[in-house]
Amino acid sequence: MSPRPRKVSDEQLLTAALAVMNHVGPNELTLAAIGKEAGVTPAVLVQRFGSKRELLLALSQKFSESSSEMVASFARQHASPLAALRAYAECVAGLAATPAVFVRNLAYLQTDLSDPEFRRHLARHARTTRAGLRRLIEAAVRAGELDPGTPAARLARTVESILSGSMLTWVIYQQGTATRWIRADLDAVVWPYRIGKAETGPRKR
Repeated sequence: MSPRPRKVSDEQLLTAALAVMNHVGPNELTLAAIGKEAGVTPAVLVQRFGSKRELLLALSQKFSESSSEMVASFARQHASPLAALRAYAECVAGLAATPAVFVRNLAYLQTDLSDPEFRRHLARHARTTRAGLRRLIEAAVRAGELDPGTPAARLARTVESILSGSMLTWVIYQQGTATRWIRADLDAVVWPYRIGKAETGPRKR
């Protein structure tokens, strides 16, 4: 006899974990809360993953493995590479949808940075994301949106840094929305390389 199919997939369980993480910090995150969100008992989560830590590691691995595809998906959705880059920035802004959301994400980031296994997934995520940003910038050069001499690798690293730093400064100043704040910072970084940049200045907050 073939094994009985699982009513709730591992993917659905990880999605439920992420949904709960969007509302509570690491100290409040429990298997019971995740199980309630997924419609299963905590015992099911233990059976599938072993512990809360292993579940979170599986979620971290999922993000690291899908980061390249995530950036590529924006490129497919937009005819303009720069529009795709802005769309990605707006997605990142979701990590700071409110100051409270950003603080919770910082708390999870502490685990990612302090635990070697989590950090391995975080580093892979960062590397593949930066590579995706570089491809978007190179595509923008080919499309005539950016100057031919644009240093794609260096600009990708700068964009990566500005997006992270922009979230923090928005939480400090709390002027407007995080999305508008981050888009303004991204445009300011990219603007010096724009074709026809003398015609318009960078976007204001």
